Amino acid sequence: VDRLLGSGVLVADPILDHVAAVSCGLYAGQVVLDLDYAEDSEAGTDANFVLQGSGRLIEVQMSAEGAPFSRGELDALLNLAEIGNRGLCHAQAAAVGR
Repeated sequence: VDRLLGSGVLVADPILDHVAAVSCGLYAGQVVLDLDYAEDSEAGTDANFVLQGSGRLIEVQMSAEGAPFSRGELDALLNLAEIGNRGLCHAQAAAVGR
């Protein structure tokens, strides 16, 4: 992108923000980021979050696999998703030099 901007092929930076998707769940009474297959298949609640690097939400999908989840559990999952999102967006920024 920097080369294209420098050569004039691009007149504006097309990267407005980073985007990352993470999976979280309630497994064995714990809030878990990036569940593996075994954890996911036994999770009481499964959630997927797509966020911008700025933290703005693009998509949220949650399912209670057994008992309903509480607002506090939803908040805990979202907080963990935000932490995972920050890590992924930092990795993206490093990979593209921004």
